[in-house]
Amino acid sequence: MILAGCSTTSERSDTTETAAPLVTSQPDVPLNIARTPPTPGFLDVYQSWKGTPYRLGGTSRRGIDCSAFVQLTYSKVYQRMLPRTTAEQSRLGKAVPLTMAKKGDLVFFRTGRTMRHVGVYLGNNEFLHASTSQGVVVSSLDTPYWQRVFWQVRRIQSPL
Repeated sequence: MILAGCSTTSERSDTTETAAPLVTSQPDVPLNIARTPPTPGFLDVYQSWKGTPYRLGGTSRRGIDCSAFVQLTYSKVYQRMLPRTTAEQSRLGKAVPLTMAKKGDLVFFRTGRTMRHVGVYLGNNEFLHASTSQGVVVSSLDTPYWQRVFWQVRRIQSPL
């Protein structure tokens, strides 16, 4: 059984554009074209934080809780700061049915009488979150535990 609980961030593509060749009077001189690095996507955040342990109230790689991880993820992917707590995050945006969930929506769970958990929906019934038992992971909403404790989906902005 996976236990998770916390106390009572449009994604940009990671593809790079190919610049058209420029004609210069000195064709052998390399051109330095400054580019802004692409904004990281959800999988980039996951790869960077994968396995980071869960720590209630934590906000660093030494340990992070679910709402801090969602806050960090939205900041990295959407450059948008969300509130710090699961309770505050659960009131953002609008509720949507699970069948209408899109990448970037927040998924919430009631994991105890007063405990709540949050993650970011990735599509295909998967979500990214900081699990109390496994740290930062991707989990399936098809897992019986997550089905049993599922609470709501919130759309904060227009996901892709």
